[in-house]
Amino acid sequence: MRVYITDLESYNQNVGVIGRWIELPMDRNLLAECVEDILNDGRRACNHSHHHEEYIISDFECEYMSIEEYSPINKYNHIAEAMENIDEDGVKSIKFLLENNFVKDIFEAIESYEDSVRIYEDSTMEDIAEDFIQECYNLDDIPTIISNNIDYEAIARDMEIEGSHFKVENDIYEYIG
Repeated sequence: MRVYITDLESYNQNVGVIGRWIELPMDRNLLAECVEDILNDGRRACNHSHHHEEYIISDFECEYMSIEEYSPINKYNHIAEAMENIDEDGVKSIKFLLENNFVKDIFEAIESYEDSVRIYEDSTMEDIAEDFIQECYNLDDIPTIISNNIDYEAIARDMEIEGSHFKVENDIYEYIG
């Protein structure tokens, strides 16, 4: 996660955008120093003697959530710390949970993604239906006239209507809940 921290007072006084990109997570003391440096740069650009106190997050790069410009930077640093060791599939699962409102916030998504989402990469619903039938039934025990005529397309359609499978790009996400 990267955020662009801007001194709010210099911005409001049309002095320009005084700020810099910060990569999160970061040590809390170092983060406080970076924000203070940005505010001091803004104070100097405005030729003020008083201390600037407010900043905004004027831009961001984050693949799993949106960032609000007036939120405290420590909140996002905490989130970035929690996301630091999550693999790519985990990030995709967390993003899926957030975008579909299956969780109330990022922290609930982080806590529950491993048990809530299954990703079938480069799959179709027919593939998933066929895997489902093979997991549930030993097709060798069923007469071939039946096993050869299973309508996987219809089963896939019913699974989709059920509302727990979602197509995301080339993958199918299953919300287990």
